[in-house]
Amino acid sequence: MSKRIADIPKLERPREKLQQKGPRALSDLELLAILLGSGTKSHDVMTLAGRILKVLDKGNAEPGVKDLQEIDGVGPAKATLIAAALEFARRRIRPEGFKIAFPPDVLPLIQNYADRKQEHFICISLNGANEVINTRVVSVGLVNKTQVHPREVFADPITDRASAVIVAHNHPAGGLIPSKEDIAVTRRLKDAGETLGIKLLDHIIFNHKGYYSFLETGEL
Repeated sequence: MSKRIADIPKLERPREKLQQKGPRALSDLELLAILLGSGTKSHDVMTLAGRILKVLDKGNAEPGVKDLQEIDGVGPAKATLIAAALEFARRRIRPEGFKIAFPPDVLPLIQNYADRKQEHFICISLNGANEVINTRVVSVGLVNKTQVHPREVFADPITDRASAVIVAHNHPAGGLIPSKEDIAVTRRLKDAGETLGIKLLDHIIFNHKGYYSFLETGEL
């Protein structure tokens, strides 16, 4: 549950924190709160930002104004503002064409998921020149065989005509060492990729402190 602005020490509030430490020090939640500016009579801005963030994390496509207005507490003005901000960011900072020399180079594209309370399983599609085609959240929740099925992971890369993929997921708590499920999922995806002709280049586990690469440890 998000804290209300009034409950946060003044120097740790989003606007003050950005002024003191710069935008990169803020979480996605805090950045969204600044964009929104204020909440409503019945919804604190941090709660509202949290609801919007959940929608942004779940979908592969950017939500439109109508989709945003379906979120409790989001009216036409705030929905328009968020939609405009997303489009502006897409035009100015496009991950498409970003070349990957080594799999961990994708970390800047996914590091914003490190502060999520749930595990987010992400798939990065690459073309034959190892350039990023797209970055998508495949599932939210614990990484297991049910949620991270090859058909879900490779559905969009097939449409992208990708030559390879890098998958990654955050570890909200604990260390970076892969679980038995992480290892099993990686093997399953590697086998499926070989069948489809889309190579699995790496599976990266990450948090705020660092990352674990299946490729670097010789497990892929």
